Amino acid sequence: MKFLRTIRFDDTDTRVFDTPAAPDEWAISGAFAFARMAPEEITGKARQAFANGFLGLASFGRATFTVVADLDESELERLHHVLGLHFVSRYGAPDLAAALPVAREECAFIADLCSDAAINTVFAVARSFDADGRIREAFRIVTPPTDEPLHARVWAVEPDSD
Repeated sequence: MKFLRTIRFDDTDTRVFDTPAAPDEWAISGAFAFARMAPEEITGKARQAFANGFLGLASFGRATFTVVADLDESELERLHHVLGLHFVSRYGAPDLAAALPVAREECAFIADLCSDAAINTVFAVARSFDADGRIREAFRIVTPPTDEPLHARVWAVEPDSD
């Protein structure tokens, strides 16, 4: 199965999110964190997290970019449990049994998003509120601007001449 992992191209996430996700965390959309908020309530760094942040499942921090990676069934079950516990502790789910179906649904959405993507495909998300106040998400694949190398090689590795 395929799933998303956080990735950093630079240190921007450490400056734009209150809690940045570490590189290489399993990740989901995390839009549910804003479901009970009005657009005017989301300001500052929270606005950036709403607009462009994936939710890392280790730190529960945000990441701008994710990459498709392989995930095995046992790790997926662990993610369900971790996310379910997060729903209990942070969002008031009555218990883990009640939270697990929602956690499974969140993870299934990401697995479906990744199912046809190649390993190492980079994803970004753009989130907004529609006219009815519902959250809308648009996921896009990030591709390099050209097939040409972005930088020229400035050195070569030569064997020692002993």
